[in-house]
Amino acid sequence: MLEKKPKNIFVDGPISPVKIGEDIAHHQKKTNIGAHSIFMGQVRADAVEEATVMAIEYTAHQEMALAAMHEIREAIFVKYPLTCLHITHSLGVVKAGEICLFVFASAVHRKEAIDACEEVVERIKKELPIWGKEIFADDEYQWKGNRG
Repeated sequence: MLEKKPKNIFVDGPISPVKIGEDIAHHQKKTNIGAHSIFMGQVRADAVEEATVMAIEYTAHQEMALAAMHEIREAIFVKYPLTCLHITHSLGVVKAGEICLFVFASAVHRKEAIDACEEVVERIKKELPIWGKEIFADDEYQWKGNRG
């Protein structure tokens, strides 16, 4: 049996609304799908002490991240009866207000799509070697901790 090659989830910079719209539109012809669950992570202009986050610069150990994402994706397909699962994560600089993570799960029924989407997002945050450097207006920065 041929082993599946890990899919590249990474894009340079923010995830464009056009790409998100195209991903959604491609599923209109799949009439066996009854539900989609979508998560879009957006960079927040958090106030950190006296400064405001202007952007986040994402970096990753790409080979490790893609291997881990492949394992997560395969486990999700075993656990949930999904029709499709798409994951896109930004690398590089993403400004406040722009999309940095897009997870799109499709299934026959909504519960499976919603549960799978939520689990994928949680596992990405916990298991993938992806880091964010918060950039402030004065060119200062700090490595991002998960604040939710």
